[in-house]
Amino acid sequence: MRLVIAKCSVDYAGRLSAHLPLATRLLIHKNDGSLLVHSDGGSYKPLNWMSPPCSLTVHEPDDDQRAAGVTALWRVTHAKTADMLVVSIHEVVHETAHELGLDPGLQKDGVEAHLQKLLAEQIALLGEGTTLVRREYMTAIGPVDILARDASGASLAVEIKRRGGIDGVEQLTRYLELMNRDPLLAPVAGVFAAQEITPQARTLAEDRGIRCLLLDYDAMRGLDDGVPRLF
Repeated sequence: MRLVIAKCSVDYAGRLSAHLPLATRLLIHKNDGSLLVHSDGGSYKPLNWMSPPCSLTVHEPDDDQRAAGVTALWRVTHAKTADMLVVSIHEVVHETAHELGLDPGLQKDGVEAHLQKLLAEQIALLGEGTTLVRREYMTAIGPVDILARDASGASLAVEIKRRGGIDGVEQLTRYLELMNRDPLLAPVAGVFAAQEITPQARTLAEDRGIRCLLLDYDAMRGLDDGVPRLF
């Protein structure tokens, strides 16, 4: 992983266009090719990013760019689309790189992990005609529990909790914001699935167009005749 603090401007071109004017920012270039652009605010959320599969190339600025103070151009190009993130470097303040090695991934507690496995096996609980794409679908900010497609072929991102609170809805919202920028996935709808969902979380989810699914753990394990209910 490469960490660079640099004075830079950033331009995103593709399905959406965006510009970040010159400022000092943290650039995180991961081994999977992804690039995240962070400021000193905004907590964990990057200002802009490019998700894998993508590749980074470094270019010399042209005469006009050099005259404007640009010393290098980073171009991060998505492998499956025409999207491109261009970082115009004016000054590198600090740079470091570390080999992190293989990460074991997020370890869910036993119930949540089993709920994910059971829902993947009983994917029709999300709706008739729903098909599983994969479990633990990786994004630049973490894995989505389940990626599926509904009967019409539209993408579904499912976040699974034992007890669903506002934090879980916020987490799914972040995944949806990122995934809906991928033209190969968009539009992506969200499903918040849990054994119990707090009233506040349900209200927030519904306000954001996210479906809530109550999961009956015993019924999914075949221990009773309970049926998960959509609300």
